[in-house]
Amino acid sequence: MKSLPATRTVEDDAPLQALRTHYEQSRKRLIDTLRAPTMGRRSVRALTQQLSDLADGLLVVLWARADLPSGACLVAVGGYGRAQLFPCSDVDVQVLLPDGPGDAALAARLERFIGSCWDAGLEIGSSVRSLSECLQESARDLTVQTALLEARLVCGDAQLFARFEARYQEQMDARAFLSGKLLEMRQRHGKYENTPYALEPNCKESPGGLRDLQTMIWLARAAGLGRSWRDLCAQGLITEFECGQLEDNEAMLGLIRARLHALAGRHEDRLVFDLQTAVAEAFGYRSTLPSPDGKRLAMRASETLMRHYYWAAKAVSQLCQILRLNIQERLSPGSQKLIALNERFFEKAGTIEVASDDLYEREPHAILETFLMYETHVGLTDLSARTLRALYGARDLMDSSFRRDPVNRATFMKILQQPSGITHAIRLMNQTSVLGRYLWPFRRIVGQMQHDLFHVYTVDQHILMVLRNVRRFFMAEHAHEYPFCSQLASGWDKPWMLYVAALFHDIGKGRGGDHSIVGAVEVRRFCRAHGIARADADSIEFLVREHLTLSQVAQKQDLSDPEVIRAFAERVGSERRLTALYLLTVADIRGTSPKVWSAWKGKLLEDTYRLTLRVLGGGAPDAAAEVEARKRDAKVALALTAQPFESHKKLWDTLGVDYFMRHEAADIAWHTRHLSRHVGAERPVVRARRSLAGEGLQVLVYAPDRADLFARICGYFDRAGFSILDARVHTANNRFALDTFQVVAPAMQEQYRELMHMVENDLTLALVAEAPLPEPSRRRVSRRVKNFPFEPRVSLQPDEKAQRWLLSISATDRAGLLYTVARILARHHLSVQLAKVSTLGERVEDSFLIEGAELQDAQRQLRIEAELLQALAL
Repeated sequence: MKSLPATRTVEDDAPLQALRTHYEQSRKRLIDTLRAPTMGRRSVRALTQQLSDLADGLLVVLWARADLPSGACLVAVGGYGRAQLFPCSDVDVQVLLPDGPGDAALAARLERFIGSCWDAGLEIGSSVRSLSECLQESARDLTVQTALLEARLVCGDAQLFARFEARYQEQMDARAFLSGKLLEMRQRHGKYENTPYALEPNCKESPGGLRDLQTMIWLARAAGLGRSWRDLCAQGLITEFECGQLEDNEAMLGLIRARLHALAGRHEDRLVFDLQTAVAEAFGYRSTLPSPDGKRLAMRASETLMRHYYWAAKAVSQLCQILRLNIQERLSPGSQKLIALNERFFEKAGTIEVASDDLYEREPHAILETFLMYETHVGLTDLSARTLRALYGARDLMDSSFRRDPVNRATFMKILQQPSGITHAIRLMNQTSVLGRYLWPFRRIVGQMQHDLFHVYTVDQHILMVLRNVRRFFMAEHAHEYPFCSQLASGWDKPWMLYVAALFHDIGKGRGGDHSIVGAVEVRRFCRAHGIARADADSIEFLVREHLTLSQVAQKQDLSDPEVIRAFAERVGSERRLTALYLLTVADIRGTSPKVWSAWKGKLLEDTYRLTLRVLGGGAPDAAAEVEARKRDAKVALALTAQPFESHKKLWDTLGVDYFMRHEAADIAWHTRHLSRHVGAERPVVRARRSLAGEGLQVLVYAPDRADLFARICGYFDRAGFSILDARVHTANNRFALDTFQVVAPAMQEQYRELMHMVENDLTLALVAEAPLPEPSRRRVSRRVKNFPFEPRVSLQPDEKAQRWLLSISATDRAGLLYTVARILARHHLSVQLAKVSTLGERVEDSFLIEGAELQDAQRQLRIEAELLQALAL
């Protein structure tokens, strides 16, 4: 039997509780060292080894007590098998039995052994298999095969373990294993959006994480090429420099993971916002204040940590790609035929291969030419290991002289102007650090976090997502995603202008001031340096400077007001710029977070585009003509539903011009069909239908107006779990409210009919009730909100006649927020004429058009604003 590790200091016959106490105290002493900033990166390997040895010692004692057959053995697998036990990782073991029939007595002893492990404080993951069963399961299941690849004998029959190792290696098919693990890695990367730059990355599973490094070692071990980075260096698969880089970055990621476990007190591999600051401080990072001259901004300790994490993850991604390609080439040496592309490059199995290792040193122009070749030659899918290595070593060549070189500038513009391959080429440039070296302002936002509650990626990753989205508008195979955008893009003659705008639209973030203005200055400099024509340069600069404007107008202003559209049209200036701004805005919103985009938001943007286009085309807003056109279209729609002649008249006579300006013909017809027989009725009328925007429900409420009506409606939606996307409120001449709400709820796709019936019934009852308004619901806020608190803002501005006021609110989103605002407005007898609700991730930007006597008094205005700010604070 294997001897005990040196960490064992208790006797074999010690009580189980004593064993547990010794194990937990020893483990705690080791874990406590992780809290010291003085602990070096490389020390984490020794720590995980010590934790593994500690578990070994306890298992040996428990195995001996279990009185198991001498022919069995206990095998460590997975991370524990490679003697890398992180503080809160499971101790994965395999009880290996010789082939032959089992018996009940053996099963009972095994059960007692596993139970004693848990009683002694070991959180084990265990399996029990015979030698043949183990090999059969390995052949069937890639996960089992991988875990057994790192099998290590803890104690028991060494001969049985040696037989297992020999037979396991005999049945290993290195090529099949490589193919399976690469498919598995691609699937895993897909779960994390194929990027290491999420704001809460998983330091183990995300691209560029520890799992990628482990996968490379697994592939090498399966192929018999080595068990460590030093072995791979000796085999010529990596250079001495790359070996050191891999060791350093593995140590960095390992120390982050170990500290995450220690600080969370549980198995936590995600750098969640709750833990980022604590982990950063364990590394010795401290938050800094801005410099007096404004050249250095304040930086949180967590931002410093995350930037170092992203650098490590990016280096791991690059180095693992080099190593993977070298392993593949070593396993299939005869399939790497070289085809000359020109005197500098070859094609090698679909990858670009440099003609010589020193190509970039001799001809720096070839650096950018690599990516142009990638775009212009059909069938090229990647860069070879040799090319990646050459680029990795050529980073210092890309200095200011390189950036000023006219040849390089011309090549970069050609890359942006190619008909295909742009997104992949730019992403590849970013992955190889070429993009940040050539576009120096881009380098400043690599790994730059965004503390704004709706972006879920770092600035650089968001920019690349926006570039991808713009590019898709010009690709026929993606026309089904956003048909209107694709239709507009098909008539655009210079797509590269939008690509440049996408690259620069957020490039000014993290530098103080308005990032749109900073970006406009940077893109103007870029255009001048790259010889872009003045007219095109002006348009690109406009797009970068105004990239937020369309979204703000669509989501925060009253689109039924002709002056709003006229002012926006004057700001845009031309149909060409409007179209470009629309495409960039849609791409930008889609690139922030999957939660931010919605069909209703898309409809608002499209409505704004069409209204503005009409003005730019010479059609000055004519409210009377627009009203008549909508009435005419509504009558046609009513006629198709067999409504009695002039059944609309009684209702329409009570509605003002602003109602017809704010509602489309389809909505007017729907309202009329359901309300023509209920004009002036005392009992509220509530109707619901699927939204014409394609998402959620549209809810109509017709009831006698009163100060708390809007609040009661919002209160109902809050209690029922609906989110309000938009509210259009109108008070008729007969003092009846005619309100329309756009709402969404979870699981709506499967339950439209049930939800519509529920809303019509329950909301009616809520409006009839005379009970006091209930308190808003309070639910737990997310980690993101707690760690990136957003200071609420309230703005109250009068219109030209100071009769109606625009109330703008920015606050952290939470359950009951709109209802909270509505209750305050009701308490001050303020009538809501229009509500626009915009949810940006976990932040809201809401606008209300309100009126009421208290708004005419300055002191009462201040009191209302103060109440709102107090209520909006978390």
